[in-house]
Formats: sequence, structure tokens, C-alpha cells
Amino acid sequence: MGKPLILIADDSPDMRLYLEEAVLGPAGYEVKTVGDGMSALTLAREIDPDVVITDYQMPNLTGLELVRRICSDLPHPPVIMMTSAPSEMLAVEAMRAGAFDFLSKPFEAELMLAAVGRALSQRRRWMEIIEAHTNASETAETLKRRLEEFETLALIGRTVTATLDHNEVLTAVVDEAVRLTGAEEGSLLLIDEATGELYMRASKNFDEVFARTFRLQVEDSLAGQAIESGEPVLLDEQTPQKIKTSYLVHSLIYVPLNARGRTIGVLGVDNRKAGRTLTHADVTIMTAMADYAAIAIENARLFNSSEAERRKLETILARVENGVIVVDPENRLLIMNRTAREAFGVNGNWNGCPVNEIIEDPRVLALLRASGGVSKREEIELEDGRVFNAQRTPIEGIGQAIVMQDITHLKELDRIKSEFVTTVSHDLRSPLTAILGYVELIERSGGLSKQQEEFIHRVQLSVSQITDLVSNLLDLGRIEAGLDEAKENTPVMVLARYALESMRSTAESKGLSLESDLPEELPMVLGAPIRLRQMIGNLLDNAIKYTPPGGLVQIEGEGEGDQVILRVRDSGPGIPTADQPYLFDKFFRASNAPEDLPGTGLGLSIVKSIVDNHDGRIWVESALGEGTTFTVVLPIAESLE
Repeated sequence: MGKPLILIADDSPDMRLYLEEAVLGPAGYEVKTVGDGMSALTLAREIDPDVVITDYQMPNLTGLELVRRICSDLPHPPVIMMTSAPSEMLAVEAMRAGAFDFLSKPFEAELMLAAVGRALSQRRRWMEIIEAHTNASETAETLKRRLEEFETLALIGRTVTATLDHNEVLTAVVDEAVRLTGAEEGSLLLIDEATGELYMRASKNFDEVFARTFRLQVEDSLAGQAIESGEPVLLDEQTPQKIKTSYLVHSLIYVPLNARGRTIGVLGVDNRKAGRTLTHADVTIMTAMADYAAIAIENARLFNSSEAERRKLETILARVENGVIVVDPENRLLIMNRTAREAFGVNGNWNGCPVNEIIEDPRVLALLRASGGVSKREEIELEDGRVFNAQRTPIEGIGQAIVMQDITHLKELDRIKSEFVTTVSHDLRSPLTAILGYVELIERSGGLSKQQEEFIHRVQLSVSQITDLVSNLLDLGRIEAGLDEAKENTPVMVLARYALESMRSTAESKGLSLESDLPEELPMVLGAPIRLRQMIGNLLDNAIKYTPPGGLVQIEGEGEGDQVILRVRDSGPGIPTADQPYLFDKFFRASNAPEDLPGTGLGLSIVKSIVDNHDGRIWVESALGEGTTFTVVLPIAESLE
């Protein structure tokens, strides 16, 4: 016998690939996949698959219509419907259309494999019944009975998947078991985990008080025999026995209920009076119905467990102050907590809707459109003045999530700090100029001893360092305040060459090699030329300063799509991994920087502010003993028009 053939219809290539290569293929199934409903219908009629798995939302023919069209043919394969926007109404519609099972995305691989296994079991039973119907030697009465069994199994199967009320399912199973076998009584017994006894979970034609108080030991009972052996027990009129329930039966069947790899109870029917004898054919139909009962019980357990986890997750998301948005691979909304809904003014029904129909903020939509499996951050300022730090993270098998942290108070603190630094720096320039002027006058006022000259030189050096610090602080303040708004189309490669040549003498005096790989033609950048030259100069100065004699400093550039990329490399000592997240902070210097090497810790902060002011990105790659690479990415002028 060949492998069971599974047909998958889903408009998501990722979902088709996941089901084929990660779930069904490794389980030994042959899989065919298509991306739209009409192709699925055509292929299903051509290849006659054993099971069809379809998504609800598909082009050309929806999953619901596909179920109806497939189930209009007899015999037809069982159809399992998937959806990322589940609802009880949709589940009922799917079952009414003829779907065999209903799964909500995301789901665990084990749930899909279990659903496929049940569908294949149903398919085999249907084919056995249909084959039996085609056998001309069977009598009309047998055919009628087989058809009735087939219809009953289909009804019970739809009931199992269409309702979450397992009490209704178990009662229906017992009722139909009694009706199909012609028995007088029926019962469904489950094992009490606390006592190990069997109790009556559902019954037919038993006294209500008796059913409610019934208890039976597993040991030394026919029901226990079915549980321990895992095989059905059949008694007929020729073997009457006195059973532990203290009543005499002439015919009886117990079949085990199996769930999660163990027996959890039994389904039984019996005749107290002499009459129709229960047969092995009845055992077959009872076994099928016991499978449905076990499925209903397991579904109830899984539903209760998932509901508890869902309520826990909802409580966490409702209480947490961060905004949370989760979408599926097709960018349909799965989760949006209170904070996120309030931030974007979302009301009404949003679950399962495309995100661009619910949220209009272009920065959020751009985050979700970002390609690749890496996280990405973006600052989002709302109309009410609040600022959020939004981080987009891909989640394998689900889609992607955006977590938004309110950083309004941090931005305000940063603004206050920047204003303070700018004010203090500005007020320091005048006294520093005066100090430097008076020091120069001392030199001209008369002869000085060598020690006095040394002291004056040290004062001049210190004042020069403080002046550089103040100048850097003022530059940083102007950039962060957005005062450098005048921008023009700028050839950034030309600026890079000028910056490189201005640093060449400094590098050569230190015994360093300077190399460049800057193409002649690259798209222009919309920016402030002075600031861009300052950015490149700071990066080169930093590389030259920390690279030991005999080392190498390189600068290279390239165009990629709608952006220009600059890289500055050095063969210096590298930067400790723990220091790298703080490199662009004000006044921060790496822990392995020499103490006698002058520096204010503002050079890279200025570089980061210039890059941010030009809507670019910058990052560092470094390892101890292997040098450091700074990469700057700037958008070309055309992309900003």
C-alpha cells in the first residue's frame, strides 16, 4: 500500500512549505500543494487525495466554498479547514459545509498530525462502507445498515468538530451506539484519576440517580478487562455472566477509549433481555464511535488548557504598559493589546483583519514590511506627543510582533540634558578665551624660566582640550536640536576623499597605512556637507587614534538599492563586546582605551547624531585583537524626494 496522499491548499508559501517539509513529509505522507482554491478543486478531482487541508482565505475559491464543492461528490476525501481568525460561527459554517475538522492558526504540529490521522481513519471506514455497498452479494438490508452507519459516523464526526460542548458529543455518541446496535442500554465510563474507579460520564436508558452514583472498580470487571487489554470485550446470549453492576445481561460490548497513548475509559452497550445478539460488526461500529468520544474528551481537555493559557495571556497583555501587536505571515492581526489599541485609536472588530486596514501609521507598516529574520527598531511619535520605541521581531511559524515601549519621559530628560549641556558649554567659551589670551600675554610680558614655560604650556594644552570639549558639546547640541536643517544633494564620496587626504599626514606620522576603495560614481545624498564631512572625519580620526603604529586604516563605499554604504575599518585592538552597546553614548570611552590618549568621549556621539539627522543608520562590528569596523548607511537623495 502506498503512502497516504495529502492535498494542501493555502495561499501562503511559508505555510505550504511548513506543512509539507516540517509536519506531514517527515510523518511519511505524500504531499501535493497548491496556492488557490480553484486549482485545489481541479487537482482533488484529478488525483483523488486521501485528505484535503485548506485555508479559509484563498484567492479564486474560498476554503468554505472548496469544502462544499469537494463534499458534493461521493465518495469524497475528508477536508480539514485552517484559519488564522477562528470563531465559533465560522466553525459551525465549516462543519455544515461538510468539513471533517477545524484548526485555528497557529497550531502545534502534533494537533495537525492527530487531525490527519483521524481523517485517514474516517476515510478508511468510508471506503470500507462504500466498497461493501458495491458488493452485489450483500443484501439490501445490510446495505441500508451500512449506509446508516456511514451517515451516523459522519454526523458524529461533524458534531465533534463543530461544538466545544463535549457533554453534547458524548451523549450523542451513546445514543447513536444504542440505536445502531439495537441495544437496550448504553454507557460511557471514564476512569476517576483520584480514586481509580470508573464512573458513568454519559448514559442511555439508565436511571438518572443510578447513573449519577454509579462506581465500578477496574479490577475484576469486564469494563476493566477492556481497559487493561486495550481490546474490545464481546459477550453474547450463550455466555451470560453476573457482572459487578449486579444485573444480568444476555449480550454486551465494551470498547476502550484511547487518548494520549493510554486508555481513559470504555464505551459500552448491552441487552438485558434475550433478543438481538450483539455481533463483531457492532464491535466495529462501536470502536469507531469510541474514537470520536475519545477525540471529544481530548478536545475538551486541550480547549480548557488553551482557554486557561489564553485568559492568562490576555490578563498579562491587558495589564502590561507596553503596546503589543502580533500579525500572521499575511500581516493579518492576531493580537493587539489595550495599550496598542489606545495608541492608534482602534475600536470595534479588528481580529483577523489586514493590519493596513486598521492601523494607518506609516512607520508601523514600514516595520512590518521590513524583510529578513532580524529585529528592527523605530521611534514612533504619536499625535498626543507620546513617543514609543517600537521593536519588530519575526516569530517563526506565527508571523511577527511589534512591542512598543513608552519612552516619552526619557526623551524629555534627554531634551533637558541637551539644553543644559548647550547652555553651560556656551557660557564657558568666553572665560576660556580670556584664560587663553592672558596666558599668551604672560609669555610676552618678560623672560620666563623653563619651569614657568612648562607650566604655561600645560595650561594652554588644558584650555585647548576644554575648548575642544565645549566645541563638541555645542556641535552636538545644534545637531540634536535640529538647527542644521539646510540640506542639499551632496556627493558623499567626494567628502570621504577630502576627509581621507586631510588625515593622511597624521596617519603617516604615526606609521599607519591609509587605503581607500571609493567609487567615482555613486548616487548623491541629501544632507549637510559640513556635517557629513565632520562625520567621516570623526570616524577616521577615531580609527587613526586607536590603531597602533604599523597598522592599517581603510575606508570604502558602495551603493546598494536606494542607499549609500560607507565603512571605516582599522586593525586596532578592537572593542570589548560589553562596551559596544554604549559606544555612541555621550562621554563614553571603551574600557581598554589607553589612559594617556586624549579624548572627550563625544566624537562617536556626534557621528551618531549626524547619521540620525540624515535618516541613516550606523553600527559597529568589533572583536578584541581583530580591529573594528564602523558601517554607515544613508538614503540616496532620490528616495527622499
